[in-house]
Amino acid sequence: MGRPLAQLSVRVRTLRREPRPSPDSMTLAGHLVELRRRLLVAVGAVAAMSVIAFVFYPQMLHFLQRPYCEAFPRHCGLFITDPLGGLSLRFKMAMFGGLILASPIVLWELWRFITPGLKPTEKRYAIPFIVTSIVLFLAGCALAYFTYEHALVFLKQIGGPSLVTIYDPNKYLNLILLLMIGFGLTFEFPVILVSLQLARVVTSEQLLRHWRWAIFAITVVAAFFTPTGDPVTIVSLMAVLWFFYFASILIGKLFRR
Repeated sequence: MGRPLAQLSVRVRTLRREPRPSPDSMTLAGHLVELRRRLLVAVGAVAAMSVIAFVFYPQMLHFLQRPYCEAFPRHCGLFITDPLGGLSLRFKMAMFGGLILASPIVLWELWRFITPGLKPTEKRYAIPFIVTSIVLFLAGCALAYFTYEHALVFLKQIGGPSLVTIYDPNKYLNLILLLMIGFGLTFEFPVILVSLQLARVVTSEQLLRHWRWAIFAITVVAAFFTPTGDPVTIVSLMAVLWFFYFASILIGKLFRR
């Protein structure tokens, strides 16, 4: 009895001293198995969070409907003409809410999948970049949400005072979600610029030298990512992106030191 236990103890100590297989030694099948496992966890997280969003659908709808009620307090109802419209809307909101709520888990699984292939210097920057990307995306969504009220007022005034606003909830929510996602993506602009500087694709001196062309390009992009076309939303997005441009140059200089 004592001898098998001693052999097992020696085997455990040997396994502890043995180095783990590096990512380079993994076969293609091993990478695919790892990818499948990460995808299953991510999909399961999205499905679970979608169920939670389905339960809290009334609160989510009230939150997204708030800019409409602030713009038109006396008349901010959403009308459906299809008997299945409410059900399809709830499923759509559940899927969208599930993706948002599960995004930290999805990004964590992505991070765990790509981490073994990164160099130590790249791992040092990876987590701050991921956290910054999430924060900036949420900030872009917040800016779109708070400027949506001005966009609705502008669109109503363009149509004229004789029009009565009777919004379809699917079209209304499609517009506000499109605006929030568009703003969230444009807010990733400084992360891309700093990454390009760290990768030595461009330098901070080159970016500073061509600032006039950058201002012009930012103005065009801000107008393109603002489907409502109202001045308040366009100017707000342009001002933030202008600030991001020069802040990225400064951050790139600090990182290169």
